[in-house]
Amino acid sequence: MMEDASRYPLSLFHLEVSFILYRDRNNKTIMSMKKEERLVIEVNNLVKRYGNHTAVDHLSFKIEKGKIYGFLGPNGAGKSTTMNMITGYIAPTEGEVLIDGIDIMDEPELAKKNIGYLPEIPPLYPDLRVREYLSFVADLKKVPKKERDIEVHKIMSKTKTLDVSERLIKHLSKGYKQRVGLAGAMIGNPDILILDEPTVGLDPSQIIEMRELIRELSKNHTVLLSSHIMQEISAVCDEIIIINEGKMITKDTPENITKKMVDTNGVHIIVKGDKTKLKEALRTVSGIKNVSYDNEKDNDNDNENETIGLTIYCAEDEDIRVELFYALAKAECPVIELNKLDTSLEDAFLALTRGGSKQYGGRKLKKLKSGHKNEKENLSEGDIEQQDINNDEQSNFEKTDEERQVKTEENSDVRGGEE
Repeated sequence: MMEDASRYPLSLFHLEVSFILYRDRNNKTIMSMKKEERLVIEVNNLVKRYGNHTAVDHLSFKIEKGKIYGFLGPNGAGKSTTMNMITGYIAPTEGEVLIDGIDIMDEPELAKKNIGYLPEIPPLYPDLRVREYLSFVADLKKVPKKERDIEVHKIMSKTKTLDVSERLIKHLSKGYKQRVGLAGAMIGNPDILILDEPTVGLDPSQIIEMRELIRELSKNHTVLLSSHIMQEISAVCDEIIIINEGKMITKDTPENITKKMVDTNGVHIIVKGDKTKLKEALRTVSGIKNVSYDNEKDNDNDNENETIGLTIYCAEDEDIRVELFYALAKAECPVIELNKLDTSLEDAFLALTRGGSKQYGGRKLKKLKSGHKNEKENLSEGDIEQQDINNDEQSNFEKTDEERQVKTEENSDVRGGEE
């Protein structure tokens, strides 16, 4: 008797392609030939309205198996609402969510077998011991009784909660409570783990531990996580989905997102040597379009013991760092520092969620992180004005948690289930 193949794809040949068997809604077996990597989540034109307020507005994206996806957006963007609809916790107003090809509204029990969900506040029972709680979750998820103890022990080992297995949950630290919540999501070995702010409230060491755990889990699970910590997203995620006001802004790798936000390519270097040797070395490097010194006096520097800082601009998609390094070494101008002109993921996020990229219908960032102190002196008047605007927007965005909480409470009656 064949099990439902939408959950257990059957690879008939171990080649670049696989034949995968599915059962459709009429219980007929369908065989399709697909690449080894398959879609595990499909969100199609998802809409969620609360009265006149639209929390999610025709959102569509696809998630492939075996990757870690970051889900980003400002407060009120619709992240938690979207996650709740993906997990079947709330129903969409319009659109559909497919989990391994199964519509979660048509066959919720079958679809939810593939999902492990950790909400922002883990649904723990404080008066239960850790092992008792996980056994209870295993019972809810219909793990066979004879396999339950083995399953719970294995999950506690993976999440490093064995040493607190007999302690009451209410006596655990915040970090251990998050681990227990994650262990509950992993019970039943779901293909997909959806984690809403998994590191919120954790100290730096706990954040690092949770980050390493998520990386380890990605070897056997597809992970979708939301977070406001940009370092965490850039360090852990293979791709990032950014939404704002319930709409899709972009879906790409962290490197590509930051790259698209900068319309100038080049490097900033600090070297030791005189300008004559330096200029001769730069003439041998192909692809250089312009050179700008950090200080005017550097342009007239003839002292070999002094350092010179300069920004070198080159053609788009061209990397001159290797050629530049060898040219300067040959000219006996040692490189003290070399940084590629770039923008941070945080700057890209702020610009994208406030209409700041030509790539997505706005304007690109002018502020470049080249690492030198006198960067503003090398910008044109218009660039300086744009940099000041970006700085003002960032300062306005960085509100305290208390201010955000007050604003959330004031709008709670209107927003309903919005974050």
